[in-house]
Amino acid sequence: MKKLFLLVLISFTLLACSSDDDASPDNLQLRITNVSTFDYDNIQVSTTGDLVDFGDLTAGTSSEYIVFESAYRYGFVEFQIDGETFTYQPIDYVGETLLENGKYAYEIDVDIENQRVLLSLKIE
Repeated sequence: MKKLFLLVLISFTLLACSSDDDASPDNLQLRITNVSTFDYDNIQVSTTGDLVDFGDLTAGTSSEYIVFESAYRYGFVEFQIDGETFTYQPIDYVGETLLENGKYAYEIDVDIENQRVLLSLKIE
């Protein structure tokens, strides 16, 4: 009986220690976090090439992680709020270095009055 209890205890301990949120993944994973009070529709992101569709995000939520081959600390982001398009358009990546493998979030906020998208990078 003690052996069975010990086996169950070890099993639960190992399950609790394993996680999909590995601190050092073997790839670059990026998600979007909507830090505004507005819902975003049709979010599209380009880090170094093709557009990637992140779908819709309600205020205060995050998307699932998507694996990217490469990304910078900022990228092209476009989405709609109530049918109005908002865009964060980098001019270039001169002087920037590519992000290392890991989990990151582009935190996106908006300044509605000035029609600006505010983007920051969070290492997760």
